[in-house]
Amino acid sequence: MANRSWQAKLACVWVGELVSVLTSSILQMGFIWHITLATNSASMLSLASLAGFLPLALFGTFAGAIVDRLPLKRVLIGADLFIAAVSGVVALVSAMGALPVWVVIAALFFRAIGSAFHTPAFQTLTPLVAPAEHLTRLAGVTQAVQSGGYILGTALAAVIYPLWGFTAMIALDVAGALFATVAVLAARLDAGGAQTTTGEGRVGVAAQVRALMGETAAGYRVLRGYRGLFALLWCGFVFTLVFSPIAALFPLMTLDHFGGTTTDAATAEIVFSVGMIAGSALLASTGGFRNRALTVVAATALYGVATFVAGMLGANGYLLFLAMSFLMGLSSPFYSGPQTALMQEKIPPEYLGRVFGLYGAIMSWAMPVGLAVSSLFADAVGAPVWFAGAGVAMALLAVATWAIPSIRTIED
Repeated sequence: MANRSWQAKLACVWVGELVSVLTSSILQMGFIWHITLATNSASMLSLASLAGFLPLALFGTFAGAIVDRLPLKRVLIGADLFIAAVSGVVALVSAMGALPVWVVIAALFFRAIGSAFHTPAFQTLTPLVAPAEHLTRLAGVTQAVQSGGYILGTALAAVIYPLWGFTAMIALDVAGALFATVAVLAARLDAGGAQTTTGEGRVGVAAQVRALMGETAAGYRVLRGYRGLFALLWCGFVFTLVFSPIAALFPLMTLDHFGGTTTDAATAEIVFSVGMIAGSALLASTGGFRNRALTVVAATALYGVATFVAGMLGANGYLLFLAMSFLMGLSSPFYSGPQTALMQEKIPPEYLGRVFGLYGAIMSWAMPVGLAVSSLFADAVGAPVWFAGAGVAMALLAVATWAIPSIRTIED
């Protein structure tokens, strides 16, 4: 039992991740509905979104350095228990009476701190326990687990909220985080912790901060040394700039341009997520193109074409919009999965936490910039024009990405 196979270890962690993502998605929907019903304010929803991404942007780089220092089992369990504790506090406040919106926003912020540690630790785990030749397919499985949990959680939230209320949703999230903790314990992980040093706890706080900053800088230098990965990172930054407004404008396309209902808007989101699961399954079974950089470029181009076609549809084109939504979702795992596998394979294990932390932080900063730009211009030009323009931008990005020599030869 102590020497579990790598397949059994990953299976245990994946089951815990599936349940955790499912219950977290239920709670996230509850948070959104609670803020909407309590305030009916778009600015409060924007503030809640900011609270949810800001910790990853601010702390992601340093969190990655801590992930590299500690055993992954300790980081994953610590992050899950921290998230469970935050949700537990919210459940207690909710059970005592009316739940203030500021408590919900604070909970989103602190839960995101836990995620800032959990995400790079989870991404670092696979290459430390699995053979390198399986990494791309395993990235597809990971995408399927997370997408499936999100879809199930979103669907269940619509049932749970009217039947049992918001407090029950919070309690489920606590249970999900505790289940994920048990799953990690059952996996008997023995990976990570390469940077831990004896007696480090006696060093002063200032020295610890300087050490973390130095380790983070070292991770950045390592990533920059892999020119293809470094170029792919900044191409991903541009992709996220273009993608984030598209995700936010999905409901507007359905409700305003196609004249649909909220059910139609939810259907489009579900179809996108189903496409992600299908893409994840296809990636897990095939691994994509042999050249994984080409897989990323092809996914970018497909996403761009689907987005452009969606923007060019007339007011009666809702069904074709659903088809394009499916293609967008289908391409997503082929964009992110091979990038994750490339970093897992090429970056030395002792730097993986820092590299994934940096990657997450940089992508997190791209999202608000993209949303800020869209908020200035999308209302003026309209969602369809924005979709079409974003599609052209993604297609051009695909061409530009493949034109970079270090990316084309990234497999060498």
